Amino acid sequence: MKRVNRLRQVLAEGRVAVGTCVDSYSPAVIETVGYSGLDWVRVDNEYSWRRDESMENMMRAAALVGITAMVRVEKDDPYLISKALQSGAQAIVVSDIVSYEEAMAVVRAAKYPPKGHRGYSGYCFAAGWGADGGREWVEWSDREVMVGVMIENEEVVSEVDKVMAIEGLDYCLFGPADYSMSLGLRSSQKDHPKVQNAIKRTADAAARHNKAVAIGIGEPWQGEAKKYIDMGIRIIEVGHELGVLRSAFKKAGETIRAL
Repeated sequence: MKRVNRLRQVLAEGRVAVGTCVDSYSPAVIETVGYSGLDWVRVDNEYSWRRDESMENMMRAAALVGITAMVRVEKDDPYLISKALQSGAQAIVVSDIVSYEEAMAVVRAAKYPPKGHRGYSGYCFAAGWGADGGREWVEWSDREVMVGVMIENEEVVSEVDKVMAIEGLDYCLFGPADYSMSLGLRSSQKDHPKVQNAIKRTADAAARHNKAVAIGIGEPWQGEAKKYIDMGIRIIEVGHELGVLRSAFKKAGETIRAL
């Protein structure tokens, strides 16, 4: 199960990693994402609530098509991080981080001793149910699995440089919607000057410490993608699968009804 982490590989080669988010918990959708040629897929376990065998089935689908599965979990529960990694996630991202200390706690929960306090068991999907466990797998896990945090709060942006300097933290996912809410804007306002300034500040801090930034974009893809790539962001998320599907169906229906 010591598979190549495609997201890490693409970034190491200096390319832009393109992925999407899946909320439906359908392994078939994960396979479709992989067959479409995308590099990674974020499985949301913050707003889409799943704590059963469906997560392992999603990880199996990602392994089948060779894409990196990134799992988002809520903070303050290190066991969720461990369970996501045991299930086969090659990247985790933890939501609503508001301080350097919270970001450090995420890294420690994702790493084995002495770097952290992740509990060990080779009897999991990630280690081939015991066939691939042991020291080599532990070292591979600490080296290859990507650890990330959400930057989505005004409070943490004030110390984002310190957060990006954390050893063992690989990337952050900037959340414009919740960042807008933290500013008191009461809705997602991605293009608001204060939100854009925070995105730029995060990208600059990441660049100084050789870390990556992820951000979601909407249609039309080209313009927004270019803006963030020019800003130094190298992980681009193209919508959520249900939103992409809804948009495609809506356009098809409007086109046919207009005939």
